[in-house]
Amino acid sequence: MSDPIRITDLAAPRLNEQQQAALAYGASLDVELDAASILSEASASVSLDDFGSMDFLPRLELLCDEWGHDEGLNNLGRLSLRNKLLLYARNRLLIQDLLKRHPEIHAVEIRAPIIVAGLPRSGTTHLLNLMAADQRLRALPLWESYEPVPLPGEQLMDDGTDPRYQRCADAWSVMRQMTPLLAAMHPMDPDHIHEELELMGPDYASYNFEWLCQCPRWRDHYYASDQTPHYQYMKTVLKILTWQDGDPTGSHTRWVLKCPQHLEQLPVLQRVFPDATTAITHRDPVAVIQSAATMVAYGQRMSRYRVDVEGVLDYWADRVRHLLQACARDRAVLAESQSIDVPFHEFMADDVAMVRKIYAKAALPMTDTALQQLEHFMEAHPRGKHGRVAYDLEADFGVSPDALRQQFDFYFRQFPVRAETST
Repeated sequence: MSDPIRITDLAAPRLNEQQQAALAYGASLDVELDAASILSEASASVSLDDFGSMDFLPRLELLCDEWGHDEGLNNLGRLSLRNKLLLYARNRLLIQDLLKRHPEIHAVEIRAPIIVAGLPRSGTTHLLNLMAADQRLRALPLWESYEPVPLPGEQLMDDGTDPRYQRCADAWSVMRQMTPLLAAMHPMDPDHIHEELELMGPDYASYNFEWLCQCPRWRDHYYASDQTPHYQYMKTVLKILTWQDGDPTGSHTRWVLKCPQHLEQLPVLQRVFPDATTAITHRDPVAVIQSAATMVAYGQRMSRYRVDVEGVLDYWADRVRHLLQACARDRAVLAESQSIDVPFHEFMADDVAMVRKIYAKAALPMTDTALQQLEHFMEAHPRGKHGRVAYDLEADFGVSPDALRQQFDFYFRQFPVRAETST
């Protein structure tokens, strides 16, 4: 295994020529974050104008206003955010058009999904991708999460590749040029199994926008809003994907899903997916925070004039605390027969054994074929395949791990979590 990667320029990035050229290009642009122009451009791009219910508009306007007045964002950052909002607007038009033409999609059932909930950087991604290797389960690859409904009239490429897949691959190639160490922290290649939260994007909902850009006004609006309609919207898009697979009732499809946001939305998750089996991962919050903060701060070198490492750490320490406080409060809403806690140290010691336990809760037998598929995935995706980042919370963020850990005594008391002395 190669030596661990140390990122020593988080606060004062050292940029290569490609990165400098990209920022210079961004500086030449005039980027407008305006809801009306985004919706107009989306409508023109697909020749559709029915967005369905317009109750999303205040949420889109809030994002545009907050990001538009963020003086720390450079134009490259603004362009990236605008492109994301534009993609969601286009997807909403396509989703609405498909549902109008095929109302039978609403009758599709999402049956007994297996859902992973846990802190970001706590093993959720590995657990999801591992179970997704079991071909009895339907998972959501990144390329499909970004564009769940094909563009009208768009055909497969000459080699059989879906153009949506190619667009995702092209974006990942550019991202690796701009932020080459990102793959070691969170790969975003087209086949990577992604969070279903992306499917709330066309409804302009979820905490996902906070990962794109720290936005406290959006966070507070999200906190104050019932997320049930947005989970139902996401479930409808899962129905679309099931229907597009050729399963008109959902009787042959069982989804495996995951998202950290579910930790603070467990009552909503239970209402919208009452027959789900939920696996909740648990890890030392300090290890999670330093990993998440490092990833966010590293990415900001291309989107902000200055990387405020202390501000990044404060924001995500607060978000992790909110996630865990909500989980501690609401964990009991999930029935013991339909849920399981997954300690990080146990999962890392024997990941297949943990999958067996989850399958037992979900009444899904572990077959020889499924076991072979899991083992093949692990052989093809060894830990640290893209390198391993070494973290130093005190050196990079000026905070003692022990001091930070004291904020989470409530979590250690309630759940089977081990403090990690070396992360």
